[in-house]
Amino acid sequence: MIVVKELTKRYGSTLALDNLSFEVRPGVVTGFLGPNGAGKSTTLRIILGLHEATSGEALIGNRRYDRIRRPLHEVGAVLDADAAHPGRTAFQHLACLARSNGIGKSRVTAVLEQVGLASVVHKRVGGFSLGMRQRLGIAGALLGDPAVILLDEPVNGLDAVGIRWIRGTLRALAAEGRTVLLSSHLMSEMALTVDHVLIVGRGRLLEETSMTAMRDRFERDVLVRSPRADELAPILTGLGATVTRTEDDGLVAVGVDAPTIGDAAAAASIPIHGLTPRSASLEDVYLEMTSDAVEYRAATERTA
Repeated sequence: MIVVKELTKRYGSTLALDNLSFEVRPGVVTGFLGPNGAGKSTTLRIILGLHEATSGEALIGNRRYDRIRRPLHEVGAVLDADAAHPGRTAFQHLACLARSNGIGKSRVTAVLEQVGLASVVHKRVGGFSLGMRQRLGIAGALLGDPAVILLDEPVNGLDAVGIRWIRGTLRALAAEGRTVLLSSHLMSEMALTVDHVLIVGRGRLLEETSMTAMRDRFERDVLVRSPRADELAPILTGLGATVTRTEDDGLVAVGVDAPTIGDAAAAASIPIHGLTPRSASLEDVYLEMTSDAVEYRAATERTA
């Protein structure tokens, strides 16, 4: 498990992290979300021992990263797709990492095949596309078969096939009981990948919830279609709902859920031809939750 306790980080007069605390548990894919400048990358760098916290601590399995003797066996991470030297081949890059942690070359070959780079193992990294470099980074993260995986914006540069591949890979790793933390600012992609959500803004934790609870929490209304809508509307109003009519003679009910509407219609012998709970898109929800924590905002966004 990853445990972040009261983490604060200052760069001069800039407060990047403000008493940030959370836990990342095994067995689920956890999304670490927030606008640019929210503190996501700083947090990951502190977890991995690349930056030193001003105060607080970040632990992996009750230890700081720099106390782990052979870290690739326990933690796999990708923070930068361009971390590999462009003059090395894919195999050479991973072989160097493997040797530093006592990992055999057979494992290098295995992870290159796992990420779809078996045909370019002897090609220099400088000739790779961004998507290929992302795959190589993920191969490095998987090299030691670690129990903890941390990835920062891993879908950047991937095509649709690559995005689907990494989505399935991360979910499979979590299903094996591993701890998976995935940082991004793209709610639309996270909605298809993660189970649990940590949302940060200006270095603080804004929200921690499951993806299911997040969807349910922001249900907006229920669209009802019935050939006897005129009779149904006052019944729903009597249940405390606010009811409006659509242009095609449907009803939009706010303040009452779909099962209650169905039961009320059945009790009155009113047929229902459609009953659709509607919610804001998860991207809309995310933007609403982080609107006060956006650091960089264009002039058109302020007046929109």
